[in-house]
Amino acid sequence: MEPVSFSDIAIVSCGTLSMELNHLRDEGFLDTQHLYLTTPGLHEDIHELERQLVSRINKAKEKVDKVLVVYGGKFCYVNADDPLRTMRTIIEEQGPGVTRIDATHCMDMIAGEEERERIAQEVAGGEKVWWMTPGWVKFRHKVFKGWDKGLANENFPRHTGGAVVLDGIGFLDRYMAENPEEFLDYCDWMGIPMQGYPVPLDRFKSLLTDQARILSGG
Repeated sequence: MEPVSFSDIAIVSCGTLSMELNHLRDEGFLDTQHLYLTTPGLHEDIHELERQLVSRINKAKEKVDKVLVVYGGKFCYVNADDPLRTMRTIIEEQGPGVTRIDATHCMDMIAGEEERERIAQEVAGGEKVWWMTPGWVKFRHKVFKGWDKGLANENFPRHTGGAVVLDGIGFLDRYMAENPEEFLDYCDWMGIPMQGYPVPLDRFKSLLTDQARILSGG
């Protein structure tokens, strides 16, 4: 099958995945000239998420007529006031030429559920794992905006398998070498150990390619 071009497609993504997307641009896979990012961690503020997402899509439409949204489904946008309003609803409202990557959240874009279960078995003996991508480390204070130690204590320690960063760009090794104190502080705040797990970006590429083909009518 011929490689797909993204040259006439704009990407609108959660900023949490900016490093992976820029990595794919640098290696030549993602040949788009139009990459629009929202602030990382907006799943904590869905109204601002929706405002930024629609704004970036509209900006993208000024440049091209095909827009690929890199946002998860059921975990990235949870509207407690209007449970029937979902990420799918928002995307459908943007009209033709706008599609979204088929994944539930950013971790799912990097490693599917079966792959995550396999990794958890390998590194944590099947214990419950708190999954992350590099953006959850780099943009910690945005992703966990408003979280105090009490909220951290409620959420992280039940993940007895620790935190695993699905790392397709070699980020965590560099981060630990360059910012060891920050890394240790992060682990201390979470109350669980954190480790990186190197993964290829093949699944991410495949999911992006699937939507590019749909946008191109293939």
